[in-house]
Formats: sequence, structure tokens, C-alpha cells
Amino acid sequence: MAETFDGDYEDRTELDEQAAEIRRLNNKFRRTLVGGQVLITPGVEELSHEVKMQTILAIRSFEEFNEDNDPYGTHEFGEVVVSGTRVWFKIDAYDQNLEYGSPDPADPDVTTRVMTVLLPNEY
Repeated sequence: MAETFDGDYEDRTELDEQAAEIRRLNNKFRRTLVGGQVLITPGVEELSHEVKMQTILAIRSFEEFNEDNDPYGTHEFGEVVVSGTRVWFKIDAYDQNLEYGSPDPADPDVTTRVMTVLLPNEY
């Protein structure tokens, strides 16, 4: 796993290759919802259909990564607010059998990404 960056987030110029590839794959999955699975928690499932759809659209277009929510530069966590409701998303990298963590999250041939969409009180 990449080390945290001690400088300004916006000035980060040197991410190691693995973290950069994980970021690219996480962004691709988050934006397209292709290449993994999406899990919706019971609290999110209880939201209205309209709010759930707006939430997914907000997650797909989310770009507000910073050193607080993205210390490793891999774009795996964020928060959106839709109709006054805070919703988190978290992308995890599992092996292809979804039993263990991926042996190499930068390699899509051995990784299944899972994005969990949850309310903060469900964490």
C-alpha cells in the first residue's frame, strides 16, 4: 500500500505507479459501475427511489477527493449529500472469489472491486 503524502494534496506529483493504477481503476469503476459490484446497505435501500438514483449519479460524478478522505490517493472513499442526506461510498478490492483482499488491487485480472454505498450511521 502507498504511504500517506505529507505535502499539500493539490501539489502531489509523485504517486507510486501502483497507487496511480488503483486510482485509475477505482475512478473507472465508480464512474461507469462496470468491473465490479455495488452493494447498497439497508439504510440506503430505505431512501426513496429518486434519492437513490440521485445518489448514484452524485457518486459517479464525485471529484472532491482531498487528503482527509483520500490520504493514499486511490480514490476509494467519498461522501455525497443528496436531499440533505449524507451518503458514503467505499470501494474495496477483493480477490476474484470475493473471499479475501486482492493480491494486487492494481491488477484487474485478479481483482473484483466492490463499492458499498452506506449511511454514516451504518459504518
